[in-house]
Amino acid sequence: MVFLSNTKELSKKALTAVLLAVMVPVIGYLLMKRASDQAIGMPGRFYYDSVITVIRDGKAINDTNWHSVDDFKFRNQLGRTVSLVDLPGKVIVADFFFTRCPSICPKLTANIKKLQDALSTKDQFKQLNPAYIQFLSFSVDPERDSVSVLKAYGDKMGVNPDSWWLLTGPKKQIYDFSMNELKLGLADGEGVDSNFIHTQKLVLLDKEHVVRGYYNGLDSVDMAKLAKDMVFIMLEKDKQYVSPLRELRPLLPMIIFILLATAGVVIYLSRKPKARGLRPM
Repeated sequence: MVFLSNTKELSKKALTAVLLAVMVPVIGYLLMKRASDQAIGMPGRFYYDSVITVIRDGKAINDTNWHSVDDFKFRNQLGRTVSLVDLPGKVIVADFFFTRCPSICPKLTANIKKLQDALSTKDQFKQLNPAYIQFLSFSVDPERDSVSVLKAYGDKMGVNPDSWWLLTGPKKQIYDFSMNELKLGLADGEGVDSNFIHTQKLVLLDKEHVVRGYYNGLDSVDMAKLAKDMVFIMLEKDKQYVSPLRELRPLLPMIIFILLATAGVVIYLSRKPKARGLRPM
């Protein structure tokens, strides 16, 4: 009687252990799949240069070569000649303004300052390192907006020159950058005058200098969306990174099958033939 009782107890424990071994990876897989299905959508990409065919996991698929904006060389409010090369790995928020603007520019600059200040004070940015965000404001009136004028304007508006550059340079280069690289003429629904750019659009560039969004700098809803998208882009993994879970995913059916087969074998082996001549007391 004791022998049969111990056998049954061992059989139950073995069965429980095997069931746990099977259910844990299955439940984990289902939870991971559900989480990935409900993942927050990242800001999209807008313009591509070409589409190429690459081999991935033994299959030929189309891969988009997204447009990364060309470099520039302009002077900031401190008189330094700067370029995108000076901003490796940084997320960029760009806009266009001029210091004599009596209408939208002061409000636009004030809203960007709120983002600048929020980087170190708001909970929504607690995972974001402010050192990896750069604001770029390009003057569309560079003949009047000299370095000294930009410096005075920046000081008046509370601009931090370490993380926010007010830029001036040859007018044609600034305008070409806005129209040909940032595509403001396409992004602004009302159109942008190529002779005098005056737009309230902010442009978000990722760490590879690819356009990821356009936002109305005078609209509080759009500015809130920009704030969230900055966080998402900053936390975005490198496109070359491949998660180990992705590599294991094709093997999950085989792993589950092996676990189920092991469970069956353990259950079968744990069964003992009934002892003859023994009756329950």
